[in-house]
Amino acid sequence: MGFRVKYQVNDKLGLNYWIVNGTNQTEPTNGFKDEMFGFVVTPTKQITWTTNYYFGQENPDSVGTTNCPPVPVQPGLCFVPVTPAPNGKLHIFDSEANWQPGPKWTLALEGDYVVNRMWANSARGESSAPAHTWGGAAYVQYQLSPKTNLAGRAEYLADHGSFFTGGLFSNVTEALKEFTVTYGYNVADGFQVKTEYRYDWSNVPVFPTSTQNVYSKDQSTATLGLIWWFGRKQGAW
Repeated sequence: MGFRVKYQVNDKLGLNYWIVNGTNQTEPTNGFKDEMFGFVVTPTKQITWTTNYYFGQENPDSVGTTNCPPVPVQPGLCFVPVTPAPNGKLHIFDSEANWQPGPKWTLALEGDYVVNRMWANSARGESSAPAHTWGGAAYVQYQLSPKTNLAGRAEYLADHGSFFTGGLFSNVTEALKEFTVTYGYNVADGFQVKTEYRYDWSNVPVFPTSTQNVYSKDQSTATLGLIWWFGRKQGAW
């Protein structure tokens, strides 16, 4: 939740700026507003390169409580401050390149590096150890016909200290990999059907199984999606 602005310097360079409440959320968890600075370079009609730097503070400065004097409207709807509040910062570096070598092909590469600290300064005046994550993805899509397309994606994520994955294994470096194959069919203008197969695997067992409290190192997923859009907006959002 926030605002974003883009200024098109010329036909080859655009500048982006965001100010938002935080990552993966709509309501603020503290009084710090996150910002993003980026640029989009289009050297040719076939190539687009986007680079972003995101700066934020993601650690909450208050927690929910069931003790809501004088009269609790509903348990969990009031908050008490965290003292002292964590003041560590989040840094995200993201870069993505898209290339259309021909009318039927679309290729893309993306890379990310994330650093997050709980505290900018500890009681002894030192910064806390950072959690850092890096990864990348590669995409390819081929237009089989005016109505159909076939796409593939591969991704890798090295999550040091379980900053993003969390949950079952804290302070564990998790190496996540996945590949996806997607088939799309345009039934009509503004209506599309997509079917997809995805396979994920990790170096530690994190995927639920049919047995309670038993986890697997890999997981397969099949998805059928129906997409409907309307209006005059064309191209990438």
